[in-house]
Amino acid sequence: MLLTIDQHSLIDKGDNILIGLSGGPDSMALLYGLLEIQNQKSFSIYIAHVNHGVRGEEADEDEKFVERLSKKLNLPYYSTRIDMEGYAKKHKMSSEEAGRKLRYDFFRDTLLNIGGGKIAVAHNKNDQAETLIMRMLRGTGIDGLKGMEYKTEEIIRPLLDISRAEIEEYIEINKIETRLDKTNLVPIYNRNKIRLEVIPYIKENFNPNIIDTLWRTSKIMSYDSSFLNEYTLETYRDLMKSKKKNSIILYRKKFSKEHTAIKQRIVRQAIYDLTNNLQGITSKHILDIVELFDRGDTGKSIDLINNIVAETSYDDLIIKMGNKEYSVDYNYDISFEKPIYIKETNCFIEARVVPKEKVEINFKDRFIKYFDYDKIEDGLHLRNRKTGDKFVPLGMNGMKKLKDLFIDEKIPLNKRDTIPILTDGKNIIWVVGLRVSEDYKITPSTKNVLVIKYYKKP
Repeated sequence: MLLTIDQHSLIDKGDNILIGLSGGPDSMALLYGLLEIQNQKSFSIYIAHVNHGVRGEEADEDEKFVERLSKKLNLPYYSTRIDMEGYAKKHKMSSEEAGRKLRYDFFRDTLLNIGGGKIAVAHNKNDQAETLIMRMLRGTGIDGLKGMEYKTEEIIRPLLDISRAEIEEYIEINKIETRLDKTNLVPIYNRNKIRLEVIPYIKENFNPNIIDTLWRTSKIMSYDSSFLNEYTLETYRDLMKSKKKNSIILYRKKFSKEHTAIKQRIVRQAIYDLTNNLQGITSKHILDIVELFDRGDTGKSIDLINNIVAETSYDDLIIKMGNKEYSVDYNYDISFEKPIYIKETNCFIEARVVPKEKVEINFKDRFIKYFDYDKIEDGLHLRNRKTGDKFVPLGMNGMKKLKDLFIDEKIPLNKRDTIPILTDGKNIIWVVGLRVSEDYKITPSTKNVLVIKYYKKP
């Protein structure tokens, strides 16, 4: 165990180590193993016990056993009782999932109360083999086949290189008293079925060393996964065009050059960055997004769980929260008295009228435009697009649909509802930032010039 701890830097000098102690052989071996090296490694030990409330008096006796032992060893002791079955029913999950969530929630809360540190759990080589089989039966990739890690955030697994047989031998040699959880001897949970039925069958009929074989497989997959993750992170940073609170945008052309295996990892990383977890995200979700991104379509999207949306643009691939950046239309009357704040775009629009002979034209700023004021019929209004919008762009003779202009200008679908449209109540004067109307241009006969300035909120 000491070798595993040192190889994977599981414990640092001065650490608080909270041991999840059930009283069974595995956790008792973990406790006494850590006690043996406590002075050498200079760390503190705390005990945490969870009564799952499913074995009645036996569970109560386990709790008393662990509490007495903690007092005997003069170790700080923390315990809780949970309603595993009730929580599972309420949240529509398996009893195993419910127990694990409640157990680790308690461990983390306790760790916080003692000032931080690490949570030591007694997963061993056999548990690793069971985990791999369960994941293979569900369907998994390299990351799944690497199994449990020696260290996951604050959780450490010092026994992961030690078999259950070695643990039982250690318990027997050192005459350590343990408790027996009889539910582990009954195939009522999936993991129990694998431990009690599947693995013995494989040992007898295919591979007597299946535990070691799967443990080695997990090590090999761990190395491969580590390399792929490092490459993916480096590539992901290179592909990222922008990262905001609710969206991540990737360069489409660069993404298309990567292998599908890397594309899947990049998509998974983007979702994780956006939501801080991958809960509920399956390999099918990831593949669906990659296929969408690979098809070459523009303006297409798919909705996933947890309000996650993936969509394509001309040059970009977008993963975001929510389907639209703005869900309501806007329409403002423009005053000549003061600038008007447009909250939907976080910008101001300012209008003034200047005699033609006094106007100074700035051709460099595409957000300052000049129009024949006397052609305005019904005041000035700023709104977003409407179905059927069309106008005559400057320099053209015929009408052009606004939708076609957006396509020609390669405006992403998710941005089109946000682009401001200046009108006089009847006709489009200016598609802000893009094109002005031929009908309102300044001519030799123009007397008064309408100057419109659109700018970001300072």
